[in-house]
Amino acid sequence: MSTKPALAYNDVEKGTLDLHSPQLANLAKDEKKEADIEVFAVQSLKKDAPVTPSNVAKPPPAPAKAKHSTPLWVLWIIWYNSYRRFFTVVFTVNFIGLGFAIAGKWPYAAKYPGALVVGNLNVSVLVRNEIFGRCLYLFVNTFFAKWTPLYFRLGCTSTLQHLGGIHSGCAISGVAWIILMVVHQFKQKYLFNDSILAFGVITTLVLFVTICAGLPWVRNTHHNVFERNHRFFGWTSLCMTWIYTIVTNAYDTADGKFDHIGRYVVQQQAFWYTIGMSTFIVLPWICTRHVKVDIELPSPKVAVLRFERGMQQGLLARISRSAVKEYHAFGIISEGTHAKYHYLICGVQGDFTKSLVNNPPRRIWTRELKVAGVSNTSTLYKRGIRICTGTGLGAALSTCIQSPYWYLIWIGSDQEKTFGPTISGLIHRHVGPERLLLWDSKLRGGRPPTMKILKEVYEYWQAEVVFITSNYVGNFEIQHGCKEAGIPAFGTLWDFVSDPPEFSR
Repeated sequence: MSTKPALAYNDVEKGTLDLHSPQLANLAKDEKKEADIEVFAVQSLKKDAPVTPSNVAKPPPAPAKAKHSTPLWVLWIIWYNSYRRFFTVVFTVNFIGLGFAIAGKWPYAAKYPGALVVGNLNVSVLVRNEIFGRCLYLFVNTFFAKWTPLYFRLGCTSTLQHLGGIHSGCAISGVAWIILMVVHQFKQKYLFNDSILAFGVITTLVLFVTICAGLPWVRNTHHNVFERNHRFFGWTSLCMTWIYTIVTNAYDTADGKFDHIGRYVVQQQAFWYTIGMSTFIVLPWICTRHVKVDIELPSPKVAVLRFERGMQQGLLARISRSAVKEYHAFGIISEGTHAKYHYLICGVQGDFTKSLVNNPPRRIWTRELKVAGVSNTSTLYKRGIRICTGTGLGAALSTCIQSPYWYLIWIGSDQEKTFGPTISGLIHRHVGPERLLLWDSKLRGGRPPTMKILKEVYEYWQAEVVFITSNYVGNFEIQHGCKEAGIPAFGTLWDFVSDPPEFSR
């Protein structure tokens, strides 16, 4: 055990130190030693990589799969997560307001219906804005890291991960309010110009199509349809909202003319809400650039993209061959903000990723302002475990590279051959064998006893939290297993599948 003082959390996690296989620092006296761990000996990716202790047994064969039924309380707690709780609160508050408005018990709703429409849409767009998200993550990571109670930090991570519930709730509520507004105008159509009624119907229909294009079933089973329709109908919705807001406020029902001057329109709440919404939508697109990219093809299954400049851990990059269509998000691997490059692991699954292998581009569109992912909150915790499968390593590796207090478990098949020397080199240079478990399912003959391993690593490493990046089946197994075991865990958000999987423990 090293007697050197522990590295400062902030310097390490900001990527300002160059780490080379850091050793454990200042573990508690009663912590297990490495030799006491019987299940998960470190297996090298390369023959010349750091060897494991000589007394470690050969890799055990994978156990036979056994069905395991998850308790109903676990299924409920994980299903009714913070996303759905946020959605429930937003949806309920708005529909109570709708009830009062329909009953004529809320004068504000009768006087400013447009403000309630655009106000909801404004919040919906805001919580999905990259700049707003980065500011939230920065605030939480700066002021609440390490010293606050664990339950509070876990709540912060859960809140940041599930802001989409507010996005969905406000978007649906905004459409509900505009439907009420248009219906009210049609009931009194003798007071309104036909153009107002027409624009009201068109705006409502376009907003409705935008929401339908963003439904979980469309997002997860027809991603390109979601990208194209949600984006382009979204832009159309913004234009129609501007037109509808202006003509509605410029029209004077007293004399039936559009004689309200510009100053009157600018003074309305709906006008400024629309200004805010437009700003939040446009800002991320200002950061879009056509940048140089080098692509390594270690195997037909994977493309490793290399970009210039280093990044802090826990960020996602959105890339596309087009400036405005089909942006795809991938986890960023980087040695820190001081590094010369950062990398993306793109597994070949759809048309876009296949094109990266079959026709590698020299330049690609990306947003210079990166998206903060759940891993960005790893700085909140004193020690943690990052478990991933396959290409999920792309979202996990930076956390373990930039902080010596995170343990990496990577489950994959023929990892060195599939992912190539660049990725394995980053692992061996920066993640010491005392905090690394590589499970090669091809070498070991199948999947590992995931929860058995994870429980032992959790106790050995004295972790506070587990972050999971896997496919639906892997995420389902690990997240439900952690909940049963009382281990705090955050997994990939999979909010729609056609059939729940059977899984083994």
